[in-house]
Amino acid sequence: MDQTDKKVISRRRILKGVGTLGTATLLAACDSTSSSNAAAPAVLSKKRVLKMVTTWPKNFPGLGTSAEKFAKRVEAMSDGKITIRVYAAGELVSALGAFDAVSQGKADMYHGAEYYWQGKSPAFNFFAAVPMGMTAQEMNAWIRVSGGQQLWDDLSSDFNIKPFLCGNSGPQMGGWYKKTINSADDFKGLRIRMPGLGGEVMKRLGATPVTKAGGEIFQALSQGNIDATEWVGPWNDLAFGFHTIVKNYYYPGIHEPGTTLSLGLNKELWEDMSASEQAIIASASAAQHDETSAEFNANNAHALNTLINEHGVKLMKFSDDILHGMGTISKDVLHETAAKDPFTAKVFESFSASRKGSIRWGEIGEEAFTAARRMTTL
Repeated sequence: MDQTDKKVISRRRILKGVGTLGTATLLAACDSTSSSNAAAPAVLSKKRVLKMVTTWPKNFPGLGTSAEKFAKRVEAMSDGKITIRVYAAGELVSALGAFDAVSQGKADMYHGAEYYWQGKSPAFNFFAAVPMGMTAQEMNAWIRVSGGQQLWDDLSSDFNIKPFLCGNSGPQMGGWYKKTINSADDFKGLRIRMPGLGGEVMKRLGATPVTKAGGEIFQALSQGNIDATEWVGPWNDLAFGFHTIVKNYYYPGIHEPGTTLSLGLNKELWEDMSASEQAIIASASAAQHDETSAEFNANNAHALNTLINEHGVKLMKFSDDILHGMGTISKDVLHETAAKDPFTAKVFESFSASRKGSIRWGEIGEEAFTAARRMTTL
């Protein structure tokens, strides 16, 4: 291949994906590289218009709005060079079709919760929430510091995806039930909306778990297709209006003690990005993760008061016997899930080690303090 041929190929590579830059500008830049005496051309950057699909209803508080805020952060941080168009569940693909759309390159990124992809690998559950698992702060410690991100990267890479933390809903509620739950036997025969491994716990209690996207739950509950449902917590549950159908509102939600929300990018897109573009995506995702966690903590408190004081909702706690039974079943479910394949076992081992350390420090740090705090008022 002579130098002329090499120059032609070089031009073709640069012209591929020109975007908004003029052909003449690109050719001039290419020609300037052919002479060793010429000054180096300015770095050419292209404008990106990306598609984000989500598993949430449009602009839904804390979930859909987090996706929108993330998109605005990226646009501002990139000076408008990266624009993200956000599509709610059902607008471009179905809620549960978001993962495949990004994996296959039909969309550029998704915002969702990883347990929705447990059919791809049971290991995905551990990067969202598992029964009797970890709180939001404990999940942050594992993923950000104690090896969770590398395992998550390894898992998602097999599906052509690069994952990031992008929110946490904090502790969730136990759910809305049409009848009172006084013992473990009361779960028998119930049809309950609960995804992930929490649904498996319900199944072993005698219930029938159903996975439904958020936008489908109200209708299913109002029409009697399900007898109970969990969704997130007071802020989101109030917005969906479950209190207009059911008044029994149970806690705690052992199935999701600190649910991580995630951003998943098409891996080929991620690898095509410059270092500065990657830094923008990573930083915007981290910032949105922290803001969303704060939003849930603040708004859940206000929404819970509204549900109880303005809508007559009955706040009810699962009995210790029920919680003990859920805990025993949860342990069995997690160990059986870990045994399904070597990689899930590796994830579970890392998750469990981090959880153990967090529990020990939590007992000395936060739990001891919160117990002391309840002894007085400000």
